[in-house]
Amino acid sequence: MQSEVLANLAKIPFLADAEEEALAALAAKVKTVKFPKRAMIIYEGDDTSSLYIVLSGAVRVFSTDDKDKEVTLLIQEAGSYFGELALLSNEPRSAAVQATENTVCGIVSKGDFILWLKAHPDVAITLLGVLAEKVRHLTEKVKQLALSNVYERTIKVLQDMAEKDGDIQVIAHKPTQQELANMVGSSREMINKIMKELTKGGYVVVDGKALKIVNKPPAAW
Repeated sequence: MQSEVLANLAKIPFLADAEEEALAALAAKVKTVKFPKRAMIIYEGDDTSSLYIVLSGAVRVFSTDDKDKEVTLLIQEAGSYFGELALLSNEPRSAAVQATENTVCGIVSKGDFILWLKAHPDVAITLLGVLAEKVRHLTEKVKQLALSNVYERTIKVLQDMAEKDGDIQVIAHKPTQQELANMVGSSREMINKIMKELTKGGYVVVDGKALKIVNKPPAAW
């Protein structure tokens, strides 16, 4: 497990340039925890302050309003991480995180990370750049919710989730319509209508667990 933790730490953008010896020192501080499917890892508003590395499985990061309406901000798989904002502030968690399948996370406490960061200050500069990029991403997300209609947001989310495969784009693990609705900020019924039209029009094809974008969807619906 230690070698797996080390390999995943090296994939984190703000740690990618750290020396192997430095990463090994950080890996030694990581505790691994298993979360079953649908388990809550972090609740919005929690006072926890650790960094989480997804070693296996997948999680969704989401926010909820006072009427329990959810908006999914991110879907993260093995090799990704979350909770880095809490390392540099004393604010409560700004979003909730839930395992979407059986998941194993490596967890680094804020205290251990700060001590390690003081010993390797060059990483702090890279970390600031990564955090700035995340702020830009979330600003774009808010902009989409405010200025785009449901169809436009749906197409954007599908394209962001897809990987290029020759002349088409493929989402290896297609989201459920409810998951897609949460990411788009809409109802499942509206997503159902849009997906039916995209399938009927020959723009998307379901292939087992995958969703393939075989033709460029129209800009408007």
